[in-house]
Amino acid sequence: MDREYDNYEELREARRRRQMMRRRQEKRRKKMIRFYTILAVLAVAVVLLIAGAVKLVSGVINVMEGSRKDLSEETATTVETSREIRTETMAETTAASSAALETSAAEYRAERTSDTQAMNEDVHSNYGIFIDMGSGKILAERNSDTIINPASMTKILTVLVAAEQLEDLEEKVAISREAVDYSFSNDCSNAGFEVGEKVTVRDLFYGTILPSGGEAAAELAVHTAGSLEAFVELMNQKAAELGLSGTAHFTNCAGLYDANHRCTVYDMAMILEAALDNPLCREVLSAKTYTTSATSEHPEGLLLSNWFLRRIEDKDTGGHVISAKTGYVVESGNCAASFGVDRMGNRYICVTADAESSWRCIYDHVALYKQFAK
Repeated sequence: MDREYDNYEELREARRRRQMMRRRQEKRRKKMIRFYTILAVLAVAVVLLIAGAVKLVSGVINVMEGSRKDLSEETATTVETSREIRTETMAETTAASSAALETSAAEYRAERTSDTQAMNEDVHSNYGIFIDMGSGKILAERNSDTIINPASMTKILTVLVAAEQLEDLEEKVAISREAVDYSFSNDCSNAGFEVGEKVTVRDLFYGTILPSGGEAAAELAVHTAGSLEAFVELMNQKAAELGLSGTAHFTNCAGLYDANHRCTVYDMAMILEAALDNPLCREVLSAKTYTTSATSEHPEGLLLSNWFLRRIEDKDTGGHVISAKTGYVVESGNCAASFGVDRMGNRYICVTADAESSWRCIYDHVALYKQFAK
């Protein structure tokens, strides 16, 4: 009796399990049907959307094609006319650019005349030129077209190029190890800036000119162009702009001797004239002294001096020498480029090279100003 009961319960349990399994299978089947139904609906929707989009794009293209065909004949003449006008304009622009470049170069040009004199025995420098800026006439010259190494007179071009590129003169610049090493390894004069010292861009300009600082020139060049090489490219571009590329070529920003670093005293006179037309350059080239901004390395700043201007200021030049930059390398002796005015307000540029001493260079300038100043 007990055994039959057990068999019945087992049978009922087995039926219950089969029923549950069938219900689960039915639910699974319905879920699959719903899934594939939704998927099919989505697929149809996508197909319809694509078909609609294609139809729409095709319609737009047809409209545009029709419009293009309608306008093609009308615009053909206009396009051709426009092409002709553009060609003429480009030609005119090219001609105008060439004329502008010639005009720019012509602004800084001096001419020999029948009155141009050879420099007399009072001038010892082997190369020289003296120009009346008002008339553009060369009043006196000696080997003024001979190529020399311009030594640190080069820095006139350095500050001119930098002045045309930089705007924020109060920006702080940290003096790099590379700039200091560049100056010391090449036996340059120095402004006195130390590695890591944060000075202003304005300080770099004065440090480049007044004491002829090699580290100041190198840092100014890198700050301007990103590298010494890139800055030299800008220098040669400026020389070309001034119409001097036939004889002038520069390989460094400091005036180090290099066989390919060259110009004539005439070229340097034109570079000085261009620099004088730049307010910042004129200010720097005309400063007798300047005190750099205070830094932790130099709390009272550095006192910089333009010794040429300070030494010539009490000499009888028939007026005043206002701006100047000196230079020296063994191959070119003592050099200087200066700007002065006489008592009548006439303006002059004087450049000499290859004097036997710095004082002789100064007295050569004195002699030329005294001879021609009115």
